[in-house]
Amino acid sequence: MKEITTKTYLKWFRDMFFWRKFEDKCRSLYLKKKIRGFLHLYNGQEAVPAGLTHAMDMSKDKIITAYRCHILPISMGVDPKKIMAELFGKKTGTSHGMGGSMHIFSKEHRFYGGHGIVGGQIPLGAGIAFADKYFNRDSVTITLMGDGAVRQGSLHETFNMAMIWKLPVVFICENNKYAMGTSIKRSSNVEDIYKIGLAYRMPSYSVDGMDPEKIAKATSIAIERARNGKGSTFLDIKTYRFRGHSMSDSESYRTKHEVSFYKKNDPILKLKYFILKNKWETIEKLNVIENKVKKDIDYCVEFAEKSDYPSLDEMYDVVYNEKNYPFIDKELKFSN
Repeated sequence: MKEITTKTYLKWFRDMFFWRKFEDKCRSLYLKKKIRGFLHLYNGQEAVPAGLTHAMDMSKDKIITAYRCHILPISMGVDPKKIMAELFGKKTGTSHGMGGSMHIFSKEHRFYGGHGIVGGQIPLGAGIAFADKYFNRDSVTITLMGDGAVRQGSLHETFNMAMIWKLPVVFICENNKYAMGTSIKRSSNVEDIYKIGLAYRMPSYSVDGMDPEKIAKATSIAIERARNGKGSTFLDIKTYRFRGHSMSDSESYRTKHEVSFYKKNDPILKLKYFILKNKWETIEKLNVIENKVKKDIDYCVEFAEKSDYPSLDEMYDVVYNEKNYPFIDKELKFSN
């Protein structure tokens, strides 16, 4: 793994603070009806992409995830103003304004979604890894899911195949303790989610999801194993989301006291305290970083506001009509 230095911690602070404020701005814009549809915020989980991207080889490794997907592509290098434009439904967005919040993609940066079907990305992540192995590409795919997706049958099929074929894929559960509004205790007989991987003889571990260094170290070991042809690993990264499942969530399933308790372990505040404690930077310099971040986010909003919506003709460009369906009898008549 790349060495973790003072510069690493300062980069983590800047990135994680940016991601938090970016999502805070998205929430504000949603309330103003500038962003429509669904909006699933990442607040509290920022240590995960910080640790992952430090462990990954950003020139070739890949990420696929679920629909809480604004921050991960930014961590992969996608221009945040294009993410904001996509949330606005503008043609300058990552999917030309036609994907929206849950379907952020960037082939250039090897970020493959953004998937609205719960658990739908799990077999797709294994499929990407299968292709890399088939074509002898030295790449690893990080496949993320929420704790609710772990209850999907597709996970078990995928884990089994991944181990049989020794696929270069790292499975990660971003375990924020709630599947929408249902706690693990109410939905799973196995509360220690990492143990599910053990049934397939897959190396499986629990990781502190509020510490980017611990995430980087655990992920680095898993990536090295996958890249060396030894197969998959399952990491149960225990984190917590500070906001609701989505903007429509009233959060009646948890108390304010519980949220306040977990906010004491805020990964950004812990990082800031650690930097100041070690005298790696002054509070004045960190304040300068924070002010710069806020201006950068305002620029993202300005870019999205000034961008055009896709035309009606462009919307039809992403829908195709195939006259010659190779798998359907051409003579078949659909009639009453």
